[in-house]
Amino acid sequence: MNPLPPQKLLPLIDSPADLRRLDRAQLRPLADELRDFLLRSVASTGGHLSSNLGTVELAVALHYVFDTPGDRIVWDVGHQTYAHKILTGRREAMQSLRQQGGISGFPRRLESPYDAFGTAHSSTSISAALGMAVAARSRGESRHSIAVIGDGAMSAGMAFEALNNAGIAEDVRLLVVLNDNDMSISPAVGALNRYLARLMSGRFYVAAKSAGKQVLKHLPPMLELARKIEEHAKGMVVPGTMFEEFGFNYIGPIDGHDLDSLIPTLQNLRGLRGPQFLHVVTRKGHGYARAEADPILYHGPGKFDPDVGIGKASSARPTYTQVFGDWLCDMAAADARLVGITPAMREGSGMVRFEREYPDRYFDVGIAEQHAVTFAAGLACEGIKPVVAIYSTFLQRAYDQLIHDVALQNLPVVFALDRGGLVGADGATHHGVFDLSFLRCVPNMVVMTPSDEGLCRKMLSTAFHHNGPAAVRYPRGAGIGAPVAATLETIPIGRGEVVRESSARAGGRIAILAFGPLLHPALAAAATAIDATVADMRFVKPLDLDLLRRLADTHDALVSVEENVLQGGAGSACAEALERMRYSTPLLRLGLPDRFVDHGEHQHLLAAEGLDADGIEASIRARFAELLREPRLVKKAG
Repeated sequence: MNPLPPQKLLPLIDSPADLRRLDRAQLRPLADELRDFLLRSVASTGGHLSSNLGTVELAVALHYVFDTPGDRIVWDVGHQTYAHKILTGRREAMQSLRQQGGISGFPRRLESPYDAFGTAHSSTSISAALGMAVAARSRGESRHSIAVIGDGAMSAGMAFEALNNAGIAEDVRLLVVLNDNDMSISPAVGALNRYLARLMSGRFYVAAKSAGKQVLKHLPPMLELARKIEEHAKGMVVPGTMFEEFGFNYIGPIDGHDLDSLIPTLQNLRGLRGPQFLHVVTRKGHGYARAEADPILYHGPGKFDPDVGIGKASSARPTYTQVFGDWLCDMAAADARLVGITPAMREGSGMVRFEREYPDRYFDVGIAEQHAVTFAAGLACEGIKPVVAIYSTFLQRAYDQLIHDVALQNLPVVFALDRGGLVGADGATHHGVFDLSFLRCVPNMVVMTPSDEGLCRKMLSTAFHHNGPAAVRYPRGAGIGAPVAATLETIPIGRGEVVRESSARAGGRIAILAFGPLLHPALAAAATAIDATVADMRFVKPLDLDLLRRLADTHDALVSVEENVLQGGAGSACAEALERMRYSTPLLRLGLPDRFVDHGEHQHLLAAEGLDADGIEASIRARFAELLREPRLVKKAG
């Protein structure tokens, strides 16, 4: 890779205050430098690229016009904030982006006073910014609150709930910026719209509009006629009527890469009170031809050479996501009742092939997890077999719907939970480490944790044929390279199996109860001098009580291992079952602690939390040191 080219302006910018000292004419070359730095920085670390290339000018303009951090900017979704981070004193820290001990790939309040609100799950910005604006009003402060929301995030109901609330909030300094990056910038968004945007955001236009309403309010027919003429005239050039119905003053659309349009428009809006809505059109990957041509490929790349581009990755081991995508197509071919549902995660959930082969049975509902789950429930009521492909961390947003609309009615909906466990660089907001706890406490749920790719496919088939709600929870990335059968074989529900027996020399001292892919470090730990029995438990709910009872009868101590928080997780299920069966066999529960785990490489995070082979062995030795030195004592049920 070529070294970073020499910079002229960017090294001078350590805070937005430095940015605001520049002349307007210097902003365009600064934006060019910023984009080049961002491209080469992400290429050296990996991270989100396309979306960040598209927000360079917007970040420059917002920090140039508004007095941050006094004025609050809430970025939604948070993976479009790299330019913002670079401009707010984190330029040198970008070399540690998304790495253990480094800066986050998302806004984080603990990281910088310029990160007004932590965002990573989408569509929260308008609600948060409105709260900040109302707080400023109540304190008599004149600061502004700005929500920058992507067009995809506007598909979520929460965004419209916030718009509905904000539209009646009078005298607040609230600006919603819609970053519309789903279309190319056409000539209609050029000079004419720049002029209209500046006109409609100007004080004269707003004052004249207000005065006209005051004069005409005594003549209702004329007022209504004037309103209709205004809406019709604006509707011919801008799609803003809907937002004005919410009570916002709509401006745009304007070119989000044109600083000569952005800055004067933002300056005009800064002088207005009440809820304002600015529609800017940007292009994902802007300024880097390869990302413009394929923004999906360059959405979240790993390390690459920007002068060469991303090569096609090949791996001998399929990812769990690929296993799911292949299974979905195979099961769809076998059963015409199957439909696939995703909340705007077609690529991430492995549904590209399914959409291509079964377009009439593929439903992308947008960033609307709540709707996705209840939509699936409605389909299930009519004999359809829905499969909801959703990240573990995003299912949290639809918990009420999962309980009331699916589980309470015992409807046969399959939840394919991708990204279960620690996910690495995306960090605390994306770790899927609560699902075993919040799923197993729901009546009627079946919860499965495959330990390899082959078992994952079998569990998906098992879930599909189960006459009730079932979740298959699998991790991000590739598995161990286990064979994946082409058949649609099922397995018995609620049955685990012993995959390693302790030797006669060990005398049945320790048995490890492994849930999910942590089976493999558990096996490595068991193969040491500990010489433990290892069971692949497979099901968190229903738990294999017969297997648990047998292991408690024949071993002196049990150890549960899970990539989930300890509170309420699989180990808790084992402890509760042992108590019900009146066993006093000691149980060591290994899992994730009662705190949010930061970002970092997956294996490093496992090691840091004591869930790799060495950590599991060390925990067992620390807890059962005396037991491992003594002959075995058989304990029976009480």
